[in-house]
Amino acid sequence: MFEFQLTSTCSATAARRGKIVTGHGTVDTPLFMPVGTQATVKTLTPEELYEIGTGIILANTYHLNLRPGPEIVRKAGGLHRFMNYHRPILTDSGGFQVFSLAKLRRVTDEGVEFSSHIDGSLHFISPERAIEIQQDLGADIIMCFDECIPYPSTYEYAKTAMERTTRWARRCLEHHKRPDQALFGIIQGGTYKDLRLRSAEELVALDFPGYAIGGLSVGEPKKIMYETLELLESRLPADKPRYLMGVGEPEDLLEGVKRGIDMFDCVLPTRLARHGTAYTATGKLVVRNAQYAEDFGPLDPECSCRVCRRYSRAYLRHLIKSGEILGLRLLSYHNVHFLVELMKRIRESLENNTFEVFRRSFLEKYRTKREEDC
Repeated sequence: MFEFQLTSTCSATAARRGKIVTGHGTVDTPLFMPVGTQATVKTLTPEELYEIGTGIILANTYHLNLRPGPEIVRKAGGLHRFMNYHRPILTDSGGFQVFSLAKLRRVTDEGVEFSSHIDGSLHFISPERAIEIQQDLGADIIMCFDECIPYPSTYEYAKTAMERTTRWARRCLEHHKRPDQALFGIIQGGTYKDLRLRSAEELVALDFPGYAIGGLSVGEPKKIMYETLELLESRLPADKPRYLMGVGEPEDLLEGVKRGIDMFDCVLPTRLARHGTAYTATGKLVVRNAQYAEDFGPLDPECSCRVCRRYSRAYLRHLIKSGEILGLRLLSYHNVHFLVELMKRIRESLENNTFEVFRRSFLEKYRTKREEDC
């Protein structure tokens, strides 16, 4: 039910072209996965995601465990039927919430006790429970439960969390029973090279069908993130997919692909849309700004999405300033389309062996509007 096919590599970099085969279809890599935390990519319908050309989308174990609960999703026939999305789905294990909800949780070797951000009720997730929830949810790709740490962290803290993550990975592997789901291991170790290498070595020895790199894009300088990817590139099996968790800035997608990454996910495209910001070929554009009140041109003249073909910056600004939901929907559609289309162009450049030329050209143009970054 799960297979990774490596179809080509870049002669000048570690970039790769491939395919992921799942029970819900085949997707091309490298790819960007929009985040549908609550079994929905915020403001977008599955039909719109199909139209955009998304492949895999991501949902979150921690949040779906709280509501509606995995039992309801299982009774509905799994996430695909529950949310009416019939392409591949990946579920995170809840490990990121160990980082993001640090004030609401307590970590032990057995697992993590969370105080619900909704009503304060207590919930315990162990590696075994994380697998049970994800088996009920029924995604095509599921993740081991891990301990994601903040930046900066001390060496001792990073070492303890990395060792715990490895132990939890073994427990996840032993508890996983569904052959139609691929279970990925998650490499941790903070910003410490020896810990990252040890984490990779120990997880590769467990022979997971894919490997994620977690604990990056949590506040560390981009230089450290890129160095970590370079460090791990040669230590991960070439015949298995590599997933950089929580990364979605256009420049980071390009730099990640350059360093051998096949899969990315991030909440940024829809989050930026909710704040009135759009991706364009020349950088981020804060459409809510007053300078666009009488700008009747398209959001991004180089974009082919239906938002850019049909609506002006002035109209989109009006919607955002008026608090109209349509404004959030249209900007979200455009931003997700922008990243999905970027990945398509990256794949084409890999097929043509022009990736480095494309990467440099895109970044040179994209960075021209840095002053509007938010």
